[in-house]
Amino acid sequence: MLVTRRLPEGGLEPLAAAGHDLLTRDDDTPFTHDQLLGLVADVDAVVCLLTDRIDADVLRAGSPRLRVVANVAVGYDNVDVATAESLGIAVCNTPGVLDETTADLAFLLILAASRLSSTAEHDLRAGRWAGWGINQYLGRDVHNATLGLVGYGRIGQAVARRASGFGMNVLHHSRHDRGDH
Repeated sequence: MLVTRRLPEGGLEPLAAAGHDLLTRDDDTPFTHDQLLGLVADVDAVVCLLTDRIDADVLRAGSPRLRVVANVAVGYDNVDVATAESLGIAVCNTPGVLDETTADLAFLLILAASRLSSTAEHDLRAGRWAGWGINQYLGRDVHNATLGLVGYGRIGQAVARRASGFGMNVLHHSRHDRGDH
């Protein structure tokens, strides 16, 4: 089994305990496309990330034993699903696993941008902060602000829940009308 990136502690233990031989990567640098072509030649499965391009060439270079590509991501746009299907290779993903985490990060960016925290942090590290000024780094309130979301799936809804806790007015657009918020 090829694991294209370092996984969190304990992430591979169930696979090793089940007797799978694991070809792992000890860092977060992606394999090149040429490296992937060579590595898939002798594995039954590939555990990859959304930044790994698992295209027709990689799938065809795979061992005849290659039966599954497990993408550690919500989607699988990086995998040529049609070619995988034609070769009898299952494609799996991990929907929902990072919804709340991604919403937290999105809201971190909203707060950081509105409160100029990057500028303040940069000035502090550069020794340009001499003390607190009443108008210094005020930015803008998020309270009572309007937040527009393009996409209102699981992640968009999670961001909206956080925004409502800050008293924000949330507008959204989605391909699929959900009628709420």
